[in-house]
Amino acid sequence: MISDNLESVLRQLPDGVRLIAVSKLKPVEDILEAYQAGQHIFGENYATELRDKYNMLCTHQALSHPATHPLSDIEWHFIGHLQSKQLKYYIPFVSMIHGVDSITHLADVDKAASKVGRTVDVLLQVHVAQEETKFGFSPDELSSSQIQPSAFPNVRICGIMGMASHTDDISRVRTDFHTLRTLFEQLKTNSFASHPEFRELSMGMSHDWHIAVDEGSTLIRLGTAIFGPRDYSKKP
Repeated sequence: MISDNLESVLRQLPDGVRLIAVSKLKPVEDILEAYQAGQHIFGENYATELRDKYNMLCTHQALSHPATHPLSDIEWHFIGHLQSKQLKYYIPFVSMIHGVDSITHLADVDKAASKVGRTVDVLLQVHVAQEETKFGFSPDELSSSQIQPSAFPNVRICGIMGMASHTDDISRVRTDFHTLRTLFEQLKTNSFASHPEFRELSMGMSHDWHIAVDEGSTLIRLGTAIFGPRDYSKKP
């Protein structure tokens, strides 16, 4: 099922759009099945779960292929709400952090990355949805922000991410994604004009990714569409 779901989604993706398979609350066996089907980018929402899965998969690879580096071509993306005290669980190996929603968190990631001698790719989270429970900079706040990438030497700001309103109103979803795309282009042209690494627009999940791709997403985050429903009673 997982390989079939992957094939179906990848067949529909245009060039320049990458899939993050969101494996939260799913067993490592599911990740291995997706990996063996060719999927090498995975997203996790919970810090300790990400740490534990990374460690389990390292052990699996060490036992089955001891001469190779543990699943070295997996990109682990942390896509959950960032909590500074939990950065230590994944900062040594994470490929990208999607939810940097404040200057304070940007500084926290920079500090944590410095401690382990890394430069970590991040996305700035923007709040455009109707739900107040979501996190992120407002578009106005970010467009007027004086973020200086040079002030965070262990962080590479690679773009922005956001979530559309959770609604059946397709026009509202499209408007949210269009707002993100407009902001992304504005920042790319102005604040980050001299930073070629600023090229990622992460938006779109299992229920709205087609619209996100239409509106210019470069990274889509799909969980249910790949792995099926989750059991949230297993939340760490």
